[in-house]
Amino acid sequence: MTQHRGRFVGFLVLVALVALGLVVGGVHRPASAQQPITISILDNGGDYASTGVIIENYKKAFPNKVKEIKLQRGPAPETPAKIKAQQDAGRVDINLILTGQDAGSVLAANKQLIELFPKYDKMFPKDELNDAAKVLQDSGGGVLMPTVVNAGGPVFIYNPKKVQKPPKTADELLAWAKANPQRLLYARPANSGPGRSIMCGLSYILGDKAPMDPEKGWDKAWAYMKELGKHVEYYPTGTLFTLREFAQDQRWMIAGIMEWDMKPRAEGVIPPDAKITILDNTTFVIDGHYWGIPKGVPQNEVDVILDLMKFMRRPDQQVLTYKAFIGPSIKAATLDKAPAHIRDYVKEFWRPEYDQIGPGKKYKMAPQLDFKELTYAMDRWDREIGAQQIKR
Repeated sequence: MTQHRGRFVGFLVLVALVALGLVVGGVHRPASAQQPITISILDNGGDYASTGVIIENYKKAFPNKVKEIKLQRGPAPETPAKIKAQQDAGRVDINLILTGQDAGSVLAANKQLIELFPKYDKMFPKDELNDAAKVLQDSGGGVLMPTVVNAGGPVFIYNPKKVQKPPKTADELLAWAKANPQRLLYARPANSGPGRSIMCGLSYILGDKAPMDPEKGWDKAWAYMKELGKHVEYYPTGTLFTLREFAQDQRWMIAGIMEWDMKPRAEGVIPPDAKITILDNTTFVIDGHYWGIPKGVPQNEVDVILDLMKFMRRPDQQVLTYKAFIGPSIKAATLDKAPAHIRDYVKEFWRPEYDQIGPGKKYKMAPQLDFKELTYAMDRWDREIGAQQIKR
């Protein structure tokens, strides 16, 4: 009797588990597999300003997959250590990293992110990407997903009331900085797209022998940055500090890229009449943002985030990123397909200089350094250029 009762109780438990969806085909499945997840985001490069609307749209479209979005922000240089601490503890609370090429390169070099390519090539065909995004993906070590991209920089944003004759060559820039001490500012490259654009762009402007080899091919660039640094008061740890001091007339010229030229003017962070100068021999170093998934994230969460990534690449979602002035990674997401208010917004703050970038035009484009070389360049800049001048 006792034996039969035990079998009956066991049968009832099995029925209950099946009803709850915890046993399918005789295989136990964790409850979380069928429950909506929390997407816990760390944004260290400002990408949420571009793609946050897409993430929110995904949550609205799939409430069965996403119950909540948690967003935290932090400096790019601190991201790898923050993720490592969670990985070492065996509990990874962040399941989606929004990053630029700075922290992205370090995360890739440290092997802290799950493989995306070629593992998921069929889910994310490379042919969907525009040319700049293909270059960005190739630079990502197979673990970073391009989200938004544009030609980048370097450009130099200046106050036309203070700078009547903007420099047009590297020599003129150095002479201007010397004649106007502490009026030029750019941020630490490890935490600033415009800062990286100067660091990586100078090798092209100065005619260094190997612009893609910062260790052996940047003799002119390293020497120039050291000389320029004599006339720079300090190097802030983020682009926003440079914009703020420019708006307050403390600085008359700052480093820029396409995104950080147009967006601050559109949002009233810097005066709308700010101008740009582009030095002779400039090659625009491609700038963009990535998404990555840390190793240690549970597979059920990985599956949802991969689905979110696929949603993010839809042309109707990608066109929404134009509003942040960096632009889509998907070639089908052309500006003419964006909502009218976004098209008008972009056209209001676009510069004719940006129409001169690309094959057969005045300015060439080049890829950002591969992640190992970029990590080397940022570390060396910290040691030899920033040193005691980085203001935290």
